[in-house]
Amino acid sequence: MDQNKRFFIKNFLEKSQEALIDAEINIKNNRLDNARNRVYYSIFYSVIALGYSENFITSKHHQLMGWFNKKFIYEEKIFNENMYRTYKDAYENRRESDYTIFTKPVKENVLKSFEEAKKFIEKVTYYIKKNA
Repeated sequence: MDQNKRFFIKNFLEKSQEALIDAEINIKNNRLDNARNRVYYSIFYSVIALGYSENFITSKHHQLMGWFNKKFIYEEKIFNENMYRTYKDAYENRRESDYTIFTKPVKENVLKSFEEAKKFIEKVTYYIKKNA
């Protein structure tokens, strides 16, 4: 793997971890809309790193999600369907928190999403490192 590719992968995985830390801080401070945003972006950054590792580069949310679902869930069956559901749910939760004013997140649900994101990122990171 070339040096530039390693650089991007390393940095997006770091961004993923930072977003997780931010999510946890926001949960502890009952800033649940912000926590949902950071949970989603922690997943998003890890999938960007995965994309770099597989020579798939995009910053488009739907394009990245579709690629992940097609390649890693349905075609190659590397991850189980729950991984895609975690990703998609985090995306929908983030959109709801960022763009609507009529709903309030429930702390227990945000905590569950946070825990699922941690597992998601662990699996993606392990896959990247194993296949580097």
